[in-house]
Amino acid sequence: MASTNAGETGADTERQPELKRVLGWKLLLLFIVGDILGTGIYALTGQVAGEVGGAAWVPFLVAFAVATLTAFSYLELVTKYPQAAGAALYVHKAFGVHFVTFMVLFTVMSSGITSSTTASRAFAVNMLTAFGGGDSPDPTSPVLFAVAAAFLLVVMLINFRGVAEGVGTNVVLTLVELSGLLLVLFIGYWFIIGGNAAHWDAVVIFESPDDKNAFIAVTAATSLAFFALVGFEDSVNMAEECKDPVRIFPKVMLSGLAITAAIYVLIAICAVAIVPVGMLAESETPLVDVVQTAAPDFPMSDLLPWISMFAVANTALINMMMASRLIYGMAKRGVLPRFLAYVHPKRRTPVVAIVFTTAVALLLLTYVSHDPDSSIVGLLGGTTALLLLVVFTVVNVAVLVLRKDRVEHDHFRTSTPVAVLGAITCGYLTLPFTGRDPEQYEVAGGLLLVGVVLWALTHWWRRRSGEHAISYDEVPPHQI
Repeated sequence: MASTNAGETGADTERQPELKRVLGWKLLLLFIVGDILGTGIYALTGQVAGEVGGAAWVPFLVAFAVATLTAFSYLELVTKYPQAAGAALYVHKAFGVHFVTFMVLFTVMSSGITSSTTASRAFAVNMLTAFGGGDSPDPTSPVLFAVAAAFLLVVMLINFRGVAEGVGTNVVLTLVELSGLLLVLFIGYWFIIGGNAAHWDAVVIFESPDDKNAFIAVTAATSLAFFALVGFEDSVNMAEECKDPVRIFPKVMLSGLAITAAIYVLIAICAVAIVPVGMLAESETPLVDVVQTAAPDFPMSDLLPWISMFAVANTALINMMMASRLIYGMAKRGVLPRFLAYVHPKRRTPVVAIVFTTAVALLLLTYVSHDPDSSIVGLLGGTTALLLLVVFTVVNVAVLVLRKDRVEHDHFRTSTPVAVLGAITCGYLTLPFTGRDPEQYEVAGGLLLVGVVLWALTHWWRRRSGEHAISYDEVPPHQI
């Protein structure tokens, strides 16, 4: 691996301020819970039910089980190397191949920015719907684009202000998300306990509209559900802003997964028991249908756009924070041009990385606005899940490769069989015969091709400017 002069690297490291450590276990827990819930639970329930029938809770349970296996690998790596950059950092340390590292970086960054861009548009739709008395706006309206773009700029400013402000906003948004979901659960299960659930027997029935067998239907739905379960990848990119990452990450990450798994499963059971599967599968607002069926006089349809606004805002904020920290972390190590690692001396936030990721998101928003077909968003969501599953497969392998790398401090350690099983299950969910839409592979190939071009440009930039990727041995570790 190429390296720079060690003395020069050390001087640069000393001149650069570190990110501000403000995240305790409570804020980190809300960060993970808010990220995993996000907008997914408000839309995925109906789509998953459409894949498997009434047993819609099974794919969510399987997805959380697979995610937990991979979370154990992330826990070993984040407590062993409590630095920003997440999967890209771990892959770089394990294999030392800058092209592979860059592609992992690009894949994870793209997922965050794509999610944030989609969320910004959803925010604008919900905002205009709420102020329009329930009428959906014209998808080609310039006002819709302007609101979405302004929203991304507000997210950028919150991100720039500092992680404390960003996570503080996340706390408020997560509590609003949770209040809406708890309201759905309370109304739904009150209806069920009263003996009014006409479709209770359906919760154990597997029925695929494409005549898939139960196993293939569940794996296809699990691949879809997995899109909502990337909170631990986002959270590990915040490691340099945690007060004590080695100590708090294991209990917080596993607690966050357990809490959100319970909510997803309970929501899925409730929805299928109250609303016919066919109606859920066709609905863009399945939770509204649940409440309107269980409590027709409750004004949930008026409240949902407002609650959804907070949910998608939370998704955008968390993912833009993650993407900017990922860019900062890898630029700091020379995989990207080092000007992207600039930290504002007063705010102690990666300001250049924040501006860069926001600019990319605005370009994506402009592109999406020219083709408002909602199926495009669903296709990109499935593609993002596909690419992330590939990354998680590689991370499970990386944790085994890095066993030979010893560190001075104690850290979490997963068992070898768990890491192997995590690699196998994540890898399996990327395969074509699991029922995944073939078009997702075409989009994934196109995205990876863009990544190859960007890697070539980055390589050219390093040669032109004299910058080189540095060896990890030359970077003084952060104080744990």
